[in-house]
Amino acid sequence: MRIIHFDIDTLRADHLGCYGYQRPTSPAIDAVAAQGVRFNNVYASDLPCLPSRTALSSGRFGIHNGVAGHGGTAASPFPEGSQRGFRSRDAAETWASQMQEVGFWTASISTFPERHSAYHYLAGFNESYNLGTRGLETADQVAGVALEWLDRNANREDWFLHVHMWDPHTPYRTPDSFGDPFAGMPAPSWLDEDVRAHHWSLPGPHSAQEITGFGPHARWGAFPRQPLVADDMAQVRRMFDGYDTGVRYVDHHVGLIIERLAALGIDDEVGVIISADHGETLGELGIYCDHQTADHHVARVPTIVRWPGLSAGVDDSFHYQVDVAATLLELIGGSVPSRWDGQSFRSSLASGEFTGRDWLVLTQGAWTAQRAVRFDDWICIRTFHDSYHGFPDIMLFDLATDPHEQHDLSEARPDVVQVGMSLLESWRQAAVALSPTGVDPLDTVLQEGDPWHARWRPAEYDEWLAQTGRATWVGRMVSG
Repeated sequence: MRIIHFDIDTLRADHLGCYGYQRPTSPAIDAVAAQGVRFNNVYASDLPCLPSRTALSSGRFGIHNGVAGHGGTAASPFPEGSQRGFRSRDAAETWASQMQEVGFWTASISTFPERHSAYHYLAGFNESYNLGTRGLETADQVAGVALEWLDRNANREDWFLHVHMWDPHTPYRTPDSFGDPFAGMPAPSWLDEDVRAHHWSLPGPHSAQEITGFGPHARWGAFPRQPLVADDMAQVRRMFDGYDTGVRYVDHHVGLIIERLAALGIDDEVGVIISADHGETLGELGIYCDHQTADHHVARVPTIVRWPGLSAGVDDSFHYQVDVAATLLELIGGSVPSRWDGQSFRSSLASGEFTGRDWLVLTQGAWTAQRAVRFDDWICIRTFHDSYHGFPDIMLFDLATDPHEQHDLSEARPDVVQVGMSLLESWRQAAVALSPTGVDPLDTVLQEGDPWHARWRPAEYDEWLAQTGRATWVGRMVSG
């Protein structure tokens, strides 16, 4: 068995054609989806980048592995303490290590471990390729390494290749030579002038008046596809075009790699996984071009599995991304470690009668400090620190009627809020009881001050808000 995992950073499910997007962003990915299983409700348990991939790698939620943020104590896994063996249990039980246990040769092409000092992610990989660009590489660079690896290893039995591409992540930097594939095509219509004007009045990093941080500056340098402010609809379109072009650029290179599998004569023998670490808000909740919340669009990750002998289909059940990892581990003959939070659904996948979880809990600790509960058509979000966005302590959205989270129903539907908060509290109590330390790392984030990215709020930000007509927000930000 051979497996290739396309790990596409910051990829929103609803910006792929196979998930219903109207723009042609993903012809190659759509072709894989047509041959495999498309999962409509897979969510990353922990957000964003570092917590998400730590959860996927370890098979455990952040509340159990210790990683809830991007800095401070909760950016590193819990130490194993006096019981740590010559080989740590954490390293022995990663997804990649468990693949090694059943005889797989494992390789990763990713700059993520260096970008986030997340070297624990590499446990279990026989090979690791780091381009040294810390996430600013483009898909052509990654694909070049992947194609060379496939040429060398095509005839090897039982391998797993992790291919990580960053292009949908800000800053939008698809090479100019790729052109403007969406010129003249309509942009998403939900973010119209009325919505943009409302967003213009909102505060916080990566809001409409400061898309790249706490001000209208080019924080990463000059990238022509990356807007700095959303002061008119042309800039809103620039955001959608920049993001979607990044998706299309990745898709093009996914297609080249799939084509190489066919040219090598192994296409029918390779399991293909396409997923992401998290999604993105593109205006939702007033946040532009970032992933700061535990909301639907940041937590939901596209997940497509094309597997030899597995029938095509669509799974609408709720799953954590760690459940997908557990399922794939069983498909190759492995066993899910007892400490994992990931639960295999191999039997339902094989039968085509898909079943999943009744509800999910989602945690964000890098920008905001939030937990959300996803159940039925609802997402109920509890905010402990709002990263200066002025969020209320509790928000409730009906995703069936309000997919872009524009109408908070928390006051109108206290009955639903009560259900959501009850589920959240029962989950937290049970999770802490099973924790190796009894510590909730989200509490650690709050005890050490603001979430890591929110710690760098400039001293003059209040003055900037006053200068831009938003002085009424000063003093109203940071919930808890």
